[in-house]
Amino acid sequence: MRVAVVQLGCPKNLVDGENLMGQLIEAGHESVGNLDAEAVIVNTCGFIDSAKEESINAILRVAQLKGSGRVKRLIVAGCLAQRYRDELKREIPEIDGFIPLSAAADAVRLLSEPSLDVRLSPEIPILDGLVPRVLSTPRHLAYVKIADGCDNRCAFCSIPGFRGAFHSRPLSDIVREATGLVTGGVKEIVLVAQDTTAYGVDLGMKEGLATLLRALDEKAGAEWIRILYAYPNRVTTALMEAMAECGSVVPYIDIPLQHASSSILKTMARGGSAETYLDLISRLRSTVENIAVRSTFIVGFPGEGESEFEELTDFLEEACLENVGVFPYSREEGTSAWTLGDPVPAEVKNERVRRLMELQKKISACRNRAMVGETRRVLIEGACEETEHLLQGRLAVQAPEIDGHVLINDGFAAPGSFADVIITQAGSYDLVGGIVER
Repeated sequence: MRVAVVQLGCPKNLVDGENLMGQLIEAGHESVGNLDAEAVIVNTCGFIDSAKEESINAILRVAQLKGSGRVKRLIVAGCLAQRYRDELKREIPEIDGFIPLSAAADAVRLLSEPSLDVRLSPEIPILDGLVPRVLSTPRHLAYVKIADGCDNRCAFCSIPGFRGAFHSRPLSDIVREATGLVTGGVKEIVLVAQDTTAYGVDLGMKEGLATLLRALDEKAGAEWIRILYAYPNRVTTALMEAMAECGSVVPYIDIPLQHASSSILKTMARGGSAETYLDLISRLRSTVENIAVRSTFIVGFPGEGESEFEELTDFLEEACLENVGVFPYSREEGTSAWTLGDPVPAEVKNERVRRLMELQKKISACRNRAMVGETRRVLIEGACEETEHLLQGRLAVQAPEIDGHVLINDGFAAPGSFADVIITQAGSYDLVGGIVER
């Protein structure tokens, strides 16, 4: 059959979808890049309200195509299927079947068997990286999932309820997969998990992520290795030293801090404070040369008044982070924060998002202006998304999808290659420059 996969959600979900499509192709099905397909699999996200709404809208669009006869089978995979299977089955009867999380092999059966009523298992397996995989990212980039599930139990987060307990992949499997990806042309490996810094804890490893970084640096051959989704209280000295000493590990770390008010962090069941976070950022910057620290924050959590929000703005001004994302609190059933209600009005949440992002915009612009006149190594991605007259690339301190770009208005280099670029202009998020010929 001609099969299309609609990919939604985070990079962790993306990896599941890539493994799913790999198994379908191995079974003889054909991958198509649009909805002109006999079967469509919607790989959903179920994390927060906006993601759930996007997933449901995507399912309904395909259901309409099925109603017109253009699509023969509609299958729902991913987090929303794991979390709301019964409700989806009842409300959208056009759905033919559901694929449990990380159970890519079920996709083959769902396209061939008449009985499509698949029960979801409470145990979420993690793929070993040895199953076939079709990258949906550019050829030079791949996400590698090093673990699944989560044991942190943050008050606002529903993930442990449907992803299950934290479980790591064996180190040898990760190294083997990364090495194979590099052999196939991948230049940048991005390590992902619900909590990358917990890697190896369940395997009895001490300093598991630091050990993994050293193994990948020695054996995988990647140009760039990047860490996303680090938990602040597990960013250890050993991890910082591994980042500083491993030549392929870029000076970049993503640490979702979520807030800076001690009272809000306590209610979030995370602990920490502005002081401990500032100390962590200071130690990172003193250990890893030129490191970029990215974080995300939630505004409008129950109990956040104007004073708690001001604590967050004060922290952001002092921390001077390189990249920041801000999200309004989304009340999620099944979380411990559910009982707190949702007392902060939506308009207040949205205004706080705007205020925090305006502050960060000024910080990012100031940091970017400091790079004007410098020559930096850039990974070329290809034509600019906004105009074909410019090339687009990224610095080591810019993660794919979530951070800014380097726009190149002079010179040419092939996608997936590296080039030295002199920075000539700086905006709030993007930089502009020209290739320096060697």
